[in-house]
Amino acid sequence: MAAVGVLALTGCGAEDSGGGTPGSPLASDAQDSRAPAPEVTAGATTPTPVPTADAAHQLVSLSISGGFAGVSQQVVLRGDGTVHARGNGSSATRHLRAAEFTELRTLLGDPALDEVPDVTVDTGAADLFQYRLRFDGRTVTTDRSAAHPALDRLIDALSAFLPKG
Repeated sequence: MAAVGVLALTGCGAEDSGGGTPGSPLASDAQDSRAPAPEVTAGATTPTPVPTADAAHQLVSLSISGGFAGVSQQVVLRGDGTVHARGNGSSATRHLRAAEFTELRTLLGDPALDEVPDVTVDTGAADLFQYRLRFDGRTVTTDRSAAHPALDRLIDALSAFLPKG
């Protein structure tokens, strides 16, 4: 059975402007919100942060559902660096520090996400969580039964914002 890594949300008030967890996947230096052109090295494009033209725009949403207990959780990242998370009977809103926001936008800008199929589900498995991500005009659904490293990194980073119940 797949497990959802749920970490405590620190500083969950809307006025909070920082406070990542040490060792979390969000550990890069602050950068401008405008994305530079992708760098090309030996024929491969390296991830660059997705641009943020509209503060109210939803950059990505992650919905987690299913499992034996009927889990229903959601994380939404907006263009202004605000994360809204709900799950386990509670909700939280947090404004990310520049470094955290840049790291999430870089995960979203990973060209390997283009290779991830829209649906990866093991129909023979029971009680697996379903992860539905909406970003860049597409919806990706997975139960994480197949390895997609770029997608797994994005899911793990977003899941870190879910309230602990």
